[in-house]
Amino acid sequence: MSNRSPAPTVARRRLLGGFTALAAARPVSARAQGRDVDRALIAAAASGDVGRVVVLLREGADVDARDARGRTALLVATRANRPAVARVLIAAGADVNAQDDQRDSAFLYAGAEGLLEILELTLAADADLRSTNRYGGTALIPAAHHGHVETVRRLLATAIDVDHVNNLGWTALLEAVILGDGGPAHTRIVELLLAAKADPNLADRDGVTPIAHARRRGYAAITALLERAGAR
Repeated sequence: MSNRSPAPTVARRRLLGGFTALAAARPVSARAQGRDVDRALIAAAASGDVGRVVVLLREGADVDARDARGRTALLVATRANRPAVARVLIAAGADVNAQDDQRDSAFLYAGAEGLLEILELTLAADADLRSTNRYGGTALIPAAHHGHVETVRRLLATAIDVDHVNNLGWTALLEAVILGDGGPAHTRIVELLLAAKADPNLADRDGVTPIAHARRRGYAAITALLERAGAR
């Protein structure tokens, strides 16, 4: 089930800005160029060539065309951290939830890698908060794993499920402890997750709780936070 709303949000309408006439300007005959123009769009997105992207869209490039690995121009731009290109593509109607062959989407990748500017663009364009990556995790889980504090903070301001369990049996809280380094960033993330009402006693598949993992690793600050949250 998707969280995408049936009508554009105010933020999305603003995002469309000066690009609302873009689709209407595309000549039908440009589609006769077949895949060439689509491949050119993906290449321009990867290189960050905003002007070329705009021209190719006007010439009829399919904004959601995919390469051999199932990646759209938006996903390629996201992987290269090209927010200006991402803005143009999203304004032209690019699907922020389109997933490639390994189940990455612009939204999921931006969240996992802490690409805040692009993440904001995808959220404004109705990112599917329930979408999951190849590990069955939401955007929040890898953000917590990789120590992206501000990304975690931003995602927690949405309706994302703070206690979603991925295919490994781990929540964002468990990943912050198990795969984190116990340092300031992961400690802050644990604090943010607990403030967002993450369950401190939700154990992994072996029945090991977050606090047990923290104690085993000698993460004193995280252990203290979990104790104050009622962890057992």
